[in-house]
Amino acid sequence: MYALVATKSNNLNGNIKLKGAKNSILPILAACVLTKEDVLITNCPVLSDIIDMLKIISSVGGKVNFYNGNVEVCCKNINPSQIDKSLMKKIRSSIFILGPLLSRCGEAEISLPGGCEIGARPIDLHLDGLRSLGVKISQSVCGENSVVRCKGKPVGGVVRLKYPSVGATENLMMAGALSSGTTAIYGAALEPEIVDLATFLNNIGARVYGAGTSLIIVEGKTSLHGARFRPITDRIIAGTYIAAVAVAKGDVFIEGAVGDHLDSVLHKFRSAGVIIEESASGLRVKMSRQLKAVKQTVTLPYPGFPTDLQPLFVAAMSVANGESVVTETLFENRFRYVYQLGQMGADIILDGENTAIIRGKELSASSVFAQDLRGGAALTVAALAAEGESIIYGVEHIDRGYENIENDLTSIGANVMRVFA
Repeated sequence: MYALVATKSNNLNGNIKLKGAKNSILPILAACVLTKEDVLITNCPVLSDIIDMLKIISSVGGKVNFYNGNVEVCCKNINPSQIDKSLMKKIRSSIFILGPLLSRCGEAEISLPGGCEIGARPIDLHLDGLRSLGVKISQSVCGENSVVRCKGKPVGGVVRLKYPSVGATENLMMAGALSSGTTAIYGAALEPEIVDLATFLNNIGARVYGAGTSLIIVEGKTSLHGARFRPITDRIIAGTYIAAVAVAKGDVFIEGAVGDHLDSVLHKFRSAGVIIEESASGLRVKMSRQLKAVKQTVTLPYPGFPTDLQPLFVAAMSVANGESVVTETLFENRFRYVYQLGQMGADIILDGENTAIIRGKELSASSVFAQDLRGGAALTVAALAAEGESIIYGVEHIDRGYENIENDLTSIGANVMRVFA
């Protein structure tokens, strides 16, 4: 087990180059099951979630090779009955394998997915959508395991999502790719990662239209082919490093960051006094004075403020001048990290389960525990503004979404190192 040791850092400077977005790569890897031909995904970070997804693909017979940021996948011969259910329970994104397996093989049996405990994340929208495409689904409980059994190739149909779920939208897009008909997804999610998956699917021969809008059409094909693909960069990691510069000050260029993917985030940090310059090659983030509190921030589906960056924004507001209010509308347990920030002296009051009132003040070092991915990243950022030496335990949660976060931060002058604990 490892921990991060961080001390107060001032005047960050330099360049950080972003890799591919975890939230794009995971469904894209699952989509490789749709073709018998070779697929190469480039610019991939080494993350535990990605490694676990590759293990799931291997368990059904896929051949994978991960080297120097490249992932080679070949799913020429697969057997859905061999899926490793213990791996399914490790990561939330394991659910992405369901749509491709049904589209390719017409059957799948999975365990309910796991992941960070930030709130109830049922897969009802996934399953209801698949039923609309003609798939027969049953669920049973065996001891501590909940098993979902699905039978029948998707035949196309109309799906009306009650909520713009990113995961359900992606699963249904993949389910429709090899269907015998046309799939229409109303109320689809709008995230850039949705567009990226659609681009990948079209690159391997699928027919997906309307990604990035609330109506996505997928015309089923009889077969798909291989491709080489470079996913979009990770907007959540870009937002993390914007927050780091906001609390520690400095001048940092985030290479590959796409301003259009972060419009709501840039607006809030600019409101707090951070200078952010956009260009075709990335974002330049500059801060030389104390942060200003932002009166009201509400997490919403894209293009609203992303829930994944809510903890990072709260960490920044905990050292801002004045009172900020942040409301979480997506996950009821997203504020689990607040107690740990309080150990650093943050003045945060929770009003019910979904609203945090933050009064900015100076932070002091402490030993804290990352309980989930983004909360752990928020504690790391807060430690850059805390007097003294902080220790962040539970780094395995952070490693799910950041490839050696300490390396990126030290490359721009932060005082962070990984130690065996």
